[in-house]
Amino acid sequence: MSVIRLHTRIEADIRKVFDLARDIDLHQKSTFRTGEKAIAGRTSGLIELGETVTWKARHLGVTQTLTTKIVAMQKPYHFTDIMLKGTFRSMKHQHLFRQEGRYTIMKDIFEFESPLGIIGKVFNAIFLKNYMKKFLLERNRLIKSTAEAKV
Repeated sequence: MSVIRLHTRIEADIRKVFDLARDIDLHQKSTFRTGEKAIAGRTSGLIELGETVTWKARHLGVTQTLTTKIVAMQKPYHFTDIMLKGTFRSMKHQHLFRQEGRYTIMKDIFEFESPLGIIGKVFNAIFLKNYMKKFLLERNRLIKSTAEAKV
């Protein structure tokens, strides 16, 4: 199992950051390079506890679908999604938030297991873990810039 841990410091209220992190429309903007679109379940707005979303995107030259479900949520401190269907053998993404003065610390814990046994483990070590980290960092940059934008 591979684990990616990210910490993002955002100058904004925890509730604003929490809502941006579960905003389907903002997620689609952050993944424009892969053409990621929500095609089933919750397809726009803020995803809630118990809801699913199915994403369709082109990753590594292959069109893929991924269905996730929000299995835990305590507003505005955390939510967790897991893969129900998709290319990974397993996937779990914990989104954690805490307020520190005028900043929100957003923490991602992204756990996944590659398919294809030993071949998948080698591919993961050489390429996939770094690819997924960059994917998550891009998403977090958009959350941060949106939350910190002066309106």
